[in-house]
Amino acid sequence: MILEFHEILCIGMFAGFIALLFTGFPVAWVLGGVAVLTAAAAAFIFPEQLADGFYGMKFSDLGATVPRIWSIMQNWVLVALPMFVFMGLMLDRSGIAGALMENFVKVLGRAPGGLAVTVALIGLLLAASTGIIGASVVLLALLGLPIMLRNGYSPVFASGTISAVGTLGILIPPSIMLVLMADRTPGVDAGGLFMGALVPGVMLGVIYVGYMLAVGVLSPRTAPVPADARRLELRDLAGVFRAVLPPGLLILAVLGSIFAGLATPTEAAGVGAFGATLLALLHRKLSVGVVREVCEQTTKTTAFIFAIFIGATAFSFVFQALGGEDFIHHGLKSLPFTDDGILIAVLVLIFVLGFFLDWIEITLIVLPLVAPVIAGLDVGPADAGARMIWFVVLVAVCLQTSFLTPPVGFALFYLKGVAPAGVTVAHIYKGVVPFILLQLGGLVLVYLFPALATWLPEQAYGG
Repeated sequence: MILEFHEILCIGMFAGFIALLFTGFPVAWVLGGVAVLTAAAAAFIFPEQLADGFYGMKFSDLGATVPRIWSIMQNWVLVALPMFVFMGLMLDRSGIAGALMENFVKVLGRAPGGLAVTVALIGLLLAASTGIIGASVVLLALLGLPIMLRNGYSPVFASGTISAVGTLGILIPPSIMLVLMADRTPGVDAGGLFMGALVPGVMLGVIYVGYMLAVGVLSPRTAPVPADARRLELRDLAGVFRAVLPPGLLILAVLGSIFAGLATPTEAAGVGAFGATLLALLHRKLSVGVVREVCEQTTKTTAFIFAIFIGATAFSFVFQALGGEDFIHHGLKSLPFTDDGILIAVLVLIFVLGFFLDWIEITLIVLPLVAPVIAGLDVGPADAGARMIWFVVLVAVCLQTSFLTPPVGFALFYLKGVAPAGVTVAHIYKGVVPFILLQLGGLVLVYLFPALATWLPEQAYGG
């Protein structure tokens, strides 16, 4: 196949973007810079090569990105982002995770792989409460990793458990990734996507727990029962109930209000932020310094995300002006595959990109390009709305692996930053391999059984 010149420029945009990521420049600057340089090349260096084709642009056309950026800033759904970030950071300071760890260990300590299962259950609660990977991984590492290592757990198994469980927060709602995905995918709303991702997210957590129990039974040297584990007492169960109740009520307030139709995700995010602050107050962890620190970190995280929004908007505009969207569409449709084969090829592409790109770049750049193609395929559910929820959930499960795959696996970096001296990078890399395979297994299950992602939204919307 002979490529047109505008198609060569589109390929060059993506290649240049990926190459410049390794220079260490901020992603937002890389996206915007590649867009500006490509627009300048199209307008001043190669205007004659583009003159004979339908695609081309003048440098002044970049001004059209301003109203696009303005429309993003007016998007009511994105108001939920800073509030969900605030909620997660405030919960991180509230001391709830420490109480959960202390009480769960008393109940599950005698079970095979019980300490790992404890970490998984706490991770599930944190995932449904915070949705922030960095906070979850660091908190679980500080609380759970020393206990597991002290009781003879393999550093490989322990580090893999912490890394994988910490990533559940990006899939289980409320998740900032799901909010961005809903905003970038036409026909998908955040509430419906929250419902669609809930069952696959919990299912993945259950798969993790099953694997941990199997390791504890089949390889007791890898995950031994603690020597000082005592018999379960009734007061231990009462302690677990008291520890689970506060985050459980917060989860019910946030997700329950969305699923019951009482609040939009944006309004529920406000409820969550207030609830997390109240929990910190009740645990006597709230102070002026804590509030200042949480607000500063929330501002930095939100600014980072919206800066990438601005760069991605410029990148997408130039890419579309040069016919990149049509190039992707025709390229995928021309693959010698069935419709299901095209979908699998897209998921494989996203999985591979996850080795090099962060989930934000993939969500803001790749997802809007491939979603229209999938919408026109005869795959999955017959209903178009359900099909898109199913597809976005598939992408979300696939992107969860990007936190565990080197060289850009952020969960690996977070863990290494707080891990004890005896835990090496090799331990962490080896430890995440089984969990990446489990995540891919979960992806296959959602692909084979679309109802895992569509049943709950259908029940809520009466579809």
